[in-house]
Amino acid sequence: MIKPEKKSVIVDTNVAFVANGHSEKASPECVINCIEHLEGIIKYNNKKLVLDNQRQIIKEYEQELRKGEPGFGNAFLKWVLNHYWESQYCELINISLGGLNELPDDPELGKFHKHDMKFIAVSIVHPDHPPILQAIDSPWWGFKDALERNGIKVDFICKDDIQQSYNHKTKRKRSQK
Repeated sequence: MIKPEKKSVIVDTNVAFVANGHSEKASPECVINCIEHLEGIIKYNNKKLVLDNQRQIIKEYEQELRKGEPGFGNAFLKWVLNHYWESQYCELINISLGGLNELPDDPELGKFHKHDMKFIAVSIVHPDHPPILQAIDSPWWGFKDALERNGIKVDFICKDDIQQSYNHKTKRKRSQK
């Protein structure tokens, strides 16, 4: 029997952060979704994690997951630190510092958060262009059309939560004008 190839994924930091239960914006269902996606990588080994080989993504995981009480997101970080060099679990992709050199020439994406560009760059450079798992970072929702137009797949695993957060922020900005 031939084993199917594992699906490669990129995990945005907020997925692990939400899996720790630290976000007021995340519903209980969202927390469970985040944990289940991370379990697919670390426990069931049915997904391969894609990272950059300069450890830019890992450094962000380390920085953000130090906040608050440890949870499942920290278990994910520990797994990453123990396995990122093992090709059966992780793929390491070479990108520029911050991932800025790999971005498509799209004026709309030029407005995207600079600290999140590394996730996009890893997806662009990887030959299979794996999806980026995204939980509740609402600016991603606002750029979903531009990302899709440029061949960048984002798997919004907490679609209701992120859409609600984005709509709330947009309404607040409009009322401030």
